[in-house]
Amino acid sequence: MNKQEVLSLINACPVCCLATADGDVPRGRYIMPYKSDENGIIFHTGKAKDMHKQIQKNPKVELCFYNPKDNTQVRVNGTAELVEDLNLKKEIVAKRDFLKPIIEKIGYEPFAVYRVKNGSATVWTFQTNLAPKEYVSL
Repeated sequence: MNKQEVLSLINACPVCCLATADGDVPRGRYIMPYKSDENGIIFHTGKAKDMHKQIQKNPKVELCFYNPKDNTQVRVNGTAELVEDLNLKKEIVAKRDFLKPIIEKIGYEPFAVYRVKNGSATVWTFQTNLAPKEYVSL
């Protein structure tokens, strides 16, 4: 897969697994990434959550996307950076109705938006299971 194909697969996946580190313990959880493009992969969480605290201590993360239609898995590793952009936060909330009551109650300050830039992606399929890994720069 090339970069555009990887980004298309990522955008087609409504849910992915995000792994962080809590000291020397890996922590994985499913999240709903907002979007991915040439500028990186955007996702969000709350600043009170463990995910945010773990990323603040160690910004290295891995995201795993899976397309069940063709059994393709894309793993992206990179560094998550906090994005303090009120317009982006408003855009995300406008498109995700489940966030609106939370933001109305607590405001935008506790809402954390992250971008994984300059990540490295590797694609896995059953057909390429034993082949050497190839990496795509994002």
